[in-house]
Amino acid sequence: MIQYGFFFDQSRCIGCRICSVACRKWNKLTAPSLKYMRVYEWEKGVFPNIRVHYLAIQCYHCENPLCANACPGKAIYKEEEYGAVLINEEICNPAILKCNRACWEACPYGSIVFASDDADEKARKCTMCIDRLRQGLAPICVLSCPTRALDFGPINEIKEKYGKKFRLTQQLEDMPSPEEVKPAVYMKAHNPKKLIVPWDPKKTLELWRKRGSNLPPIFESEEDVRNVKATKVGRDKLVLKAKNSEELIYYTSDSN
Repeated sequence: MIQYGFFFDQSRCIGCRICSVACRKWNKLTAPSLKYMRVYEWEKGVFPNIRVHYLAIQCYHCENPLCANACPGKAIYKEEEYGAVLINEEICNPAILKCNRACWEACPYGSIVFASDDADEKARKCTMCIDRLRQGLAPICVLSCPTRALDFGPINEIKEKYGKKFRLTQQLEDMPSPEEVKPAVYMKAHNPKKLIVPWDPKKTLELWRKRGSNLPPIFESEEDVRNVKATKVGRDKLVLKAKNSEELIYYTSDSN
């Protein structure tokens, strides 16, 4: 079996979510929580050292798929043609298997999704666009990316192609360890921040604080800006394992 997999360049991703929209349209996914391709945006740090992170993530079709191992009905399996991890929807029947979403619990990436929070809802996930692969076409998420942050192919070829140019990893900042599951993905982290135009953060804060003689200041002191409480930033961490559909939508939406 030749294992196929993905490449993700975090330095090119702008969080536009076109890949996610294209995936939903191709797979005719109507429920808001059915996102085979999820795009996360989270902010870390405080002024003047702030960084916005983006991560476009689908199922990584792991060499050791813990989701398949956890399924009591063996509804999840790894097919031999491309190494895709798929779900047999005829076998997946939570009402009979009483599996308690064991597949979702096992996946470190939260790649198993559900149409609702109903305990009897069938598990769904990225199929590697195997229907398109069999027609000689690339996965729809890869073709739709306007910044070319995604690529796809035999995973050894992906490593060879991009390993000559970049320092590759299988674990970006805040992501879980890949050691146990061995995901079929290689990634390039975003580029280090560079100071292009010299500026004075202290002076900037002072100018920002003042609003004119007849208006109160925006904040009282630098500490109000530099010591930000976690509750002030809505998405200050990567949350791959959402507790429910509402939380999944929140962490993967650009409208919050």
